Amino acid sequence: MVQYEQMRTTYRNLAKKIVLDQRSIYLRRLILDALEGGQRGHLGPALSILEIIRVLYDEILHIDPANPFNDNRDRFILSKGHGCLALYALLADKEYFPKSELKRFCRFDSILGGHPEREKLPGIEFSTGSLGHGLSVGIGMAMAARLKNKTWRTFVLVGDGELNEGSIWEAALHASKHQLRSLTLIIDLNEMQASGSTSKVVSVSPLPAKWKSFGFDVYECNGHDISEVLNLLKFKDTQIGKPRVIIAHTIKGKGIKSAEDSDFWHHRAKITVDEVSALREEVL
Repeated sequence: MVQYEQMRTTYRNLAKKIVLDQRSIYLRRLILDALEGGQRGHLGPALSILEIIRVLYDEILHIDPANPFNDNRDRFILSKGHGCLALYALLADKEYFPKSELKRFCRFDSILGGHPEREKLPGIEFSTGSLGHGLSVGIGMAMAARLKNKTWRTFVLVGDGELNEGSIWEAALHASKHQLRSLTLIIDLNEMQASGSTSKVVSVSPLPAKWKSFGFDVYECNGHDISEVLNLLKFKDTQIGKPRVIIAHTIKGKGIKSAEDSDFWHHRAKITVDEVSALREEVL
């Protein structure tokens, strides 16, 4: 346990210190466009996962925005659906929909809701928002690939607070029993949730030991380091073997100083133009 806490602290310090490149800054500006348009949203959770989703869509996923439901595509589920602003930024950047739609986020007739909806938005595999379900659905997709003799891979991104849900651990047992190697679970370990720090609400430490005991191959990385995330997400395709979990150490609100490690920016409503302008000034 002592060794785990030392590693956790080291990764967290590295995540805090890393300097964002121009692409990460550009994507944060797209998120702020949506935040201003909707005057609401989960800013902190979106910023902690942005580099992970960026790597998935820039380098990893076999997808085609012109044919978003091609049967041979890779599957990605954002189980922590409240972090959807990060996903919307990448989908707009990849031309799943016009970037102008970001400024209509959360309006009555917009396709971009406060949580992603499959029936409204191309590129969404599963409507998420109620936490704890994404991994189970992803396991179903990985099982379907095996039964159909297909080669698609399945990636599921969950929050560390979401690990409080018992359904996560039931799903993990199933993935391990069926040796779903084509499944990769990514944990956004930003150490915060809506009602406080994860250690104070319901601690799930030490995470690596827990996932190993559930039969997963376990990896850790700085979730804001593009090269680290990329190296772990690039792996040899295989259908049978231990499922994989990547514990990505991140900072809630990363890239906007006033939002970093702040529960104030977990979710806000009635956000003013002046507030968003102030946030823009902090994106360097």
